Amino acid sequence: MQYQLKINGETRTVDAEPGTPLLWVLRDELQLTGTKFGCGVAYCGACTVHVDGYPTRSCQTFVEDAVDTDITTIEGATDKIAQAVQEAWREKDVVQCGWCQSGQIMSAIGLLTENPNPTDDEIRDYMNGNACRCVTYVRINEAVKLASQKLEA
Repeated sequence: MQYQLKINGETRTVDAEPGTPLLWVLRDELQLTGTKFGCGVAYCGACTVHVDGYPTRSCQTFVEDAVDTDITTIEGATDKIAQAVQEAWREKDVVQCGWCQSGQIMSAIGLLTENPNPTDDEIRDYMNGNACRCVTYVRINEAVKLASQKLEA
């Protein structure tokens, strides 16, 4: 079946069976491989994209449910907040294996969009649904705080 999806500001037509997770459409059909597969049950957060501006687990979002929405993947995360988060990630040397990073970054962008100056507890609570195999949670929290400071400047 054909679906039209608005992804990273561009309307794309994709062929997929109903019930196909958005994750597989992004990765396999559109070659947007920045969004990662982790657990497949929306627990780890590696597949996080934004749907209508909100962090959403693409492994549990069906393609038909994504029609008439605005989808942003890590490849399309280029606004001021995204740039501040990505810069802070580099400065704090967050990445180790990289498996969780696109999902972590997309969640951090969502947090700072909703709350530009979060406390440590608010950061931990919001980012809680994103697992990191390398356990770089301290650096992730520091990077979110740094990104917040960059946005205030």
